[in-house]
Amino acid sequence: MSGTRRKGPPGNGNSSGGRRRTGVCSFCGKSERDVGPIIEGPDGIYICAGCVDLCSTIIKQERRKVSRHAGSVREVPTPRKIREHLDSYVVGQDQAKMCLSVAVYNHYKRLNYLAERQDDDDVEIEKSNVLLIGPTGCGKTLLARSLATFLRVPFAISDATTLTEAGYVGEDVENVLLRLLQAAEYDIEAAERGIIYIDEIDKIGKTNQNVSITRDVSGEGVQQSLLKLLEGTIANIPPQGGRKHPEQQYIQMDTTQILFIVGGTFNGIENTIKKRLGRSMIGFASEQQQGKTDANTNARRSVLKDVTPDDLVHFGMIPEFVGRLPVIAALEPLDEEAMIKILTEPRNAVVRQYQKYFEIENAELIFTEDALREIARKAMKRETGARALRSVIEEIMLKYLYDLPEQPAEGAYQVDVEVVEGRRPLFDNKPVKKKETA
Repeated sequence: MSGTRRKGPPGNGNSSGGRRRTGVCSFCGKSERDVGPIIEGPDGIYICAGCVDLCSTIIKQERRKVSRHAGSVREVPTPRKIREHLDSYVVGQDQAKMCLSVAVYNHYKRLNYLAERQDDDDVEIEKSNVLLIGPTGCGKTLLARSLATFLRVPFAISDATTLTEAGYVGEDVENVLLRLLQAAEYDIEAAERGIIYIDEIDKIGKTNQNVSITRDVSGEGVQQSLLKLLEGTIANIPPQGGRKHPEQQYIQMDTTQILFIVGGTFNGIENTIKKRLGRSMIGFASEQQQGKTDANTNARRSVLKDVTPDDLVHFGMIPEFVGRLPVIAALEPLDEEAMIKILTEPRNAVVRQYQKYFEIENAELIFTEDALREIARKAMKRETGARALRSVIEEIMLKYLYDLPEQPAEGAYQVDVEVVEGRRPLFDNKPVKKKETA
């Protein structure tokens, strides 16, 4: 590497590879001793491997902006098309899907209108954030995620239970925006048109019965901190997350155009609704005959659709917070028939996923109707909604997936009630050929 320097990329038989031991990177100012090989370009310009990687990343991000975000919100699908997309991922919940479809359509049509408006208008259209109420595992998070995927906009999920009032141990509310910015690959303009889903929002309700003299820093304090974000403000985001400190530099983001969707189970709110409606708190004889689980399911289904902002305030949400969530959609608890549909109908249905595993191994997996019903019943006993379905099937199928690669190819295997209950192994006899199972 005596005096020969190659300008441009290394190679073509030059042993120096375009590198210079004593060079200093013209971009970061670090020497070859600090960063490794350095490439010399025209006019004595040098660049290190780290800066090459950084430039490559920037170029990729700019290309993604053009291909993914440019025009992605300009062509807003109609509420009917949004609903049809949600139908392919979430079973039931017709009223919630309709509310979400209309709210999302109006939100992005509003953004387009504001961007194209040339003169002042006498009508000011405000954004409509959405509150989803429903039991665990009924599809709240999946609805929000499916919306963002369909619209091709940045999407972030946060858990309200991790948030605390500024100055206390935990996460500041601005970290919610940081996750959205990271999902947009630090494209601020794209992030400002994204969707944020905040789960477990009911866990930050006011603790009225708390007689402690300490502050409710993870309850009402968080609601107060979220008010400006929901309504629209210029927020200062710490680039690395964590707590703010005076010497830190911030990224500013306008939350005015961000759609916030919040969800929670609000356990016990049905009692407040029943009391307001004047219904009995004890339940009917028919419900008692169907069992405790069915009674609770029917009770929540019948009253959640009647929830009002006053019920939410009585539950522990402050009026100012509820006022910034004008669209309220109640999701119904899942019954046995809905659980069976969830097993088979959506594009990401658990049964279809396991059938794909067998298909990859040149085998076929068949579930009988009785087996699906038994799996649904086992999942309902766990009282965690659709999340329990994968757990139940995983417990049944794990040992068979372990043995599957060693089974005869081109086989068809049937999961019936006996297999679900563990009374018969799935690979108990020679499989039937696919062509014979028509």
